[in-house]
Amino acid sequence: MARTIDEAFRVLRSNLQITDLQEKTVSTRQTSIRSVLEKDFVVLDSFLTGSYRRSTMISPLKEADVDIFVVLDPKYYAAQGQTGLLNAVRASLLKTYTKTPKIRPDGHAVTITFTDFKVDVVPGFHRKGGGYLIPDTSGPCWISTDPKRHVEIWSQANKAHNGDLVPLLKMLKGWNASRSLLKSFHLETLALDILTNVTISSFPSGVRYFFDKARAKIRTRLADPAGYSDDVAQHINTTEQMEAIVKRLDWALARAQEAEKFAAAGKTADAFARWSQLIPNHFPAYG
Repeated sequence: MARTIDEAFRVLRSNLQITDLQEKTVSTRQTSIRSVLEKDFVVLDSFLTGSYRRSTMISPLKEADVDIFVVLDPKYYAAQGQTGLLNAVRASLLKTYTKTPKIRPDGHAVTITFTDFKVDVVPGFHRKGGGYLIPDTSGPCWISTDPKRHVEIWSQANKAHNGDLVPLLKMLKGWNASRSLLKSFHLETLALDILTNVTISSFPSGVRYFFDKARAKIRTRLADPAGYSDDVAQHINTTEQMEAIVKRLDWALARAQEAEKFAAAGKTADAFARWSQLIPNHFPAYG
């Protein structure tokens, strides 16, 4: 619970964090998975990536995905071998995780569904010219990416915002989590672009500013900031999807504007009610 909007956003920031115990569990499990794969493959490198590594993962951990990137020897590469590679990784994992039935290929990765959280194991190869190649079974094709560069970009941007960008991204992901409108990386990239050269004067105004600018920005192509894709929003592929997202952004902006007006007028309980509508699973109660 909280009594002021400033206090509420401090509590919200804390509520979005995964716990120290969960951090230790993730660390132990990812180390174990990497060791399992090293028994069956020649692994050149392996590292954590995704929102966990960019420090933008939010609670609850049970609903999150922890990404492990495994760089393999090029002898496992085949031009049309995307599905075969993922199946080979799955077979390797099943030898150890015999009581974990939900181990299956999913897009770019092999997803392991544990009782407490999911792990996405992404196999890949060093790419000539930099970055990595990862499988895409929907093509099928190989996709160029560089998760290490993403971590650098996010870290530099957070530093430029005096440490306020990452917590603001988590707040936006808290809003998105209850609606599943945008994929995580798309939302983060969209916010990163919108907030470039913008001062985050407060978290409430930062959230409201994002909703305002995203309504137009969502309609344009958005390049991967690491330079490996000209559009990270390819999952939005119909006019109906786009209009539904813009409508939700309009609604969110209206609620945020109302919340700020209530707070300015001293109607704190009403402001809390509006913010709770926007981020229902993490925003604290008034009192």
